[in-house]
Amino acid sequence: MRADGLAGGEGGADRLGELIPVALRGMAAGIAERGGPVPAGGPAAVAAALVAEGGELGSVAAALDAERGEPGPAVGRAGRGPVVAPGLAAEGGEPVAAAARTGGRAVRSTESAAVPTAGTGALPRRGVGAEAALEELSRLLAAGSADPADPACAAHLHCPPLAVSVAADVVASALNPSMDSWDQAPVASELEREFTTGIARLCYPGAEAPDAVVTTGGTESNLLGLLLARERNPRTQPVCGANAHHSVARAAWLLGLPAPIVVPCEGDRLLPGALAGVLTADSVVVATAGTTNTGTLDPLPEIAEICRRHEARLHVDAAYGGMALCSETLKTKLNGLELADSVALDLHKFGWQPVAAGLFAAREAADLGALTVRAEYLNADDDTEAGLPDLLGRSIRTSRRPDAFRMAVTVHALGTEGLGALVERCCTTATEVARRVEEHPGLRLWGPPELSTVVLRPVVADETGGDELVARVRRALLEAGTAVIGRAALPTGPSGENQLWLKLTLLHPHTTADDYRPLLDRIVATAGAELVAGRESPVAS
Repeated sequence: MRADGLAGGEGGADRLGELIPVALRGMAAGIAERGGPVPAGGPAAVAAALVAEGGELGSVAAALDAERGEPGPAVGRAGRGPVVAPGLAAEGGEPVAAAARTGGRAVRSTESAAVPTAGTGALPRRGVGAEAALEELSRLLAAGSADPADPACAAHLHCPPLAVSVAADVVASALNPSMDSWDQAPVASELEREFTTGIARLCYPGAEAPDAVVTTGGTESNLLGLLLARERNPRTQPVCGANAHHSVARAAWLLGLPAPIVVPCEGDRLLPGALAGVLTADSVVVATAGTTNTGTLDPLPEIAEICRRHEARLHVDAAYGGMALCSETLKTKLNGLELADSVALDLHKFGWQPVAAGLFAAREAADLGALTVRAEYLNADDDTEAGLPDLLGRSIRTSRRPDAFRMAVTVHALGTEGLGALVERCCTTATEVARRVEEHPGLRLWGPPELSTVVLRPVVADETGGDELVARVRRALLEAGTAVIGRAALPTGPSGENQLWLKLTLLHPHTTADDYRPLLDRIVATAGAELVAGRESPVAS
């Protein structure tokens, strides 16, 4: 079979039908090889395994060269040693993950003199064919990837995507409409317009003319929020809570705005009273509806009222919590969102889309006119006057994927009610897991979850281990291939100083609290083991 066949056009769908099962077969083999939420051994083991794997892939190409009677390139093929799959130790072939789970000691990257690089960077001169390349590299990627569909993979706002969305993405990728001019994306642009209009109405049900555009995620959406504020007022001064996402400060820097004025928080929630002394008509406040650390929501109605009194603009970073609007039970948590001038949403969080799936909504569609730019070959005046839609003014990017298609397919399949039910399940599971943390003698709960984030700390860290022990627990679980959990620095120390906490961000809609009981026990056991190891270490402080 030809490796250079096209995905679209005549025969394209048939060729995809041949290749996709090959890729999925490789993916399934890699998942079975990994045997856990993440490959074990840390960066050094994964990189070493990739180097070894390169020898196997190189041998396929070398065999083909031999059949042609030509010597294969020596660089990157010779001297690689035995093939070791990701997650397997090079010594004796014992799985590192298995060793870690049975009391053996996983190799830690901090103990390696250097992390080996994967290959030499030499590209193959001759290909191995589509089937071989797909199956081998899909297996390799799956074996060496963190799997967000595993309950023990709970560190980040990194969701397991819905199968319907991934399938839709295949179609969009095959047809490859580029969303920078209508003649490249006739129906894709119309589907995007319908979908973004619906999102704008979800955020602003009472507004006269809201609108929304597709972004790559919260970082780009927060950039747009400050950009639109700056276009209205060149003297714009960002203001945010200490709980705000790092992208707010980055956006201010990129736009040449002053660094944000940071006001204090309590319980990871912005204190509205702290705004009164700093706001002017030049201010743009960035509030948060679902913080990265704890999932807490700022008090939006109070913040909106203070902004109104000072004639300040309000942007809400609802990248995490925004899709709770789809739930009749949870949407009251977002009361006040409709008072914001602009809103950031992410469907690659609560929305279960592959990255990237960001959205930016504005209460007044006219504000998005700030994105207007003219390029004669893409949106000439006479074309737009003749009725061709201007897509270039719908983004700060030029070429961009039809990401709205898979989002639209997902909403069409589940409805907002179905999406809301998935959000509710995650939040309910988090509440139940938090209760089990409270009941566990070896754990301390930071506070009840407002969305789906559970923040906890091993009791032994408070007694003797401190933050350094908490950090070691997280790395130990990661390096053993046992779990991927997050970390959060929160001002909970005796004098208000930051302490390090562990974080479970629960975005798997089909798990229950019972699925997380073994993980809670593993955290406590690992904390105990790391405490003992620290006491026995001759360099322990």
